[in-house]
Amino acid sequence: MGAAEETEQLLTPRRTTLVSIAAAGLLVALKLGVGLATGSLGLISTGIESSGDVIASVLTFFAVRLGGRPADPEHPYGHRRAENLGALGEAGILVAGGVFVAVEALNHLVSGSPPPGLHWYQFAVIAVALVVDLSRTLVSLRVARVYSSAALRSNAFHFAGDMAGSFAVLIGLLGVQAGFAQGDSVAALVVAAIICAAAVRLIGENANVLMDRTPAEAREAAERAIAALGADIELSRLRLRESAGRYFADVVVTVPPGQAVVEGHQSANLIEDAIGKALPGSDVVVHVEPRRRGLDLRDRILAIALAEPMVMEAHDITIFEQDNAVNVSLHLKFPADLDLQEAEQIANRVEQAICQRPSVAAVQTHLEPLERTLTARAADVSADIHATREIERLVRERTASAPQRVKLLSTDAGRVVFLTLGVEPGASLSAAHRLASELEEELRQLIPDIADVVIRTES
Repeated sequence: MGAAEETEQLLTPRRTTLVSIAAAGLLVALKLGVGLATGSLGLISTGIESSGDVIASVLTFFAVRLGGRPADPEHPYGHRRAENLGALGEAGILVAGGVFVAVEALNHLVSGSPPPGLHWYQFAVIAVALVVDLSRTLVSLRVARVYSSAALRSNAFHFAGDMAGSFAVLIGLLGVQAGFAQGDSVAALVVAAIICAAAVRLIGENANVLMDRTPAEAREAAERAIAALGADIELSRLRLRESAGRYFADVVVTVPPGQAVVEGHQSANLIEDAIGKALPGSDVVVHVEPRRRGLDLRDRILAIALAEPMVMEAHDITIFEQDNAVNVSLHLKFPADLDLQEAEQIANRVEQAICQRPSVAAVQTHLEPLERTLTARAADVSADIHATREIERLVRERTASAPQRVKLLSTDAGRVVFLTLGVEPGASLSAAHRLASELEEELRQLIPDIADVVIRTES
């Protein structure tokens, strides 16, 4: 294990926060003690800022502990927004400290207060503060990046502001040494401005998160990821919310109405993977709907029919064009135990919805029960052999070749024939379907107990 990896294991959010509290306490003692002893308003102002950091770091400590709890029934998105609340608490403390320092600095400037006495240890305290703040800034930024911690990231900005304030105090004291009597008060006023600017930034950043404002770059990344999946998946709605660097996405997409449930599920998986790559660590929920826009009439009819929850299937959609008007017929399948009257009401709604389409004059539906699962029973071997020979004979007469496959199943409803036969290479689908339909009728006449015939044609 390398030194960098060992350091990452040691730098946890909790440990980083505890070290930050200790460092801030040390700086408070040094800055306030030396500032009060020498009468330096600049050092006193940075001491007040650091004392605010002590309180802020304590708030961060508890926010990080609470934010690390896993999601529960009352907090399905987790507790990580506690860090944003902690960051707002820090901002409030900074505002109060900044206002206090600004008022004192202005009083000194207006009243013409005498400059503070200068001693070597004032500069030593500033040097220590700069070193400590620099190390705290770098460590907090690193741990915040590793753990996506809003509270630690806000702390890092505070520490960077502390460094800027310490530099301002250093320049102010150097100005006093050079003969500019109000240099220390001006430095204190600069520190107050830095404090208030940091507070405003924190309030804006964390309030936006708590108000569920979606960063534009995150939304654009998610939209690009979905668009890259192809035209079959059309984005209808995208809602993103952020919680401590992690995104929760609520996505509604539309797919072609004839797409199977399995295909729709695969589309949802593709969307989850795409957003996960664009926004790592995201929790994505996808809802798939049949598309209603940009469809031709057949697809729109299918979408209208399948929008009814009790319609299990819609098939054999036929469109008849006559005198600038359109007549439509289709078959609807319902659960076998559904009451006929309820099925009629649903079919009426489907017909009325289709009739609202331009140029559709009339709609006729055929109602069917959804096929139940059939149990195959023991076959009559001799009867099956005889039926197979008859099937093979009929196929040879019609196609001049033997069928590629014949299989018979015996059920309570009757015999089911699975038949695969070859057709001439280059034959059209319509011709192959016509041949299969004619063979089905002839087989039903030839074998009286046939319940169903399923014919596959191959070239």
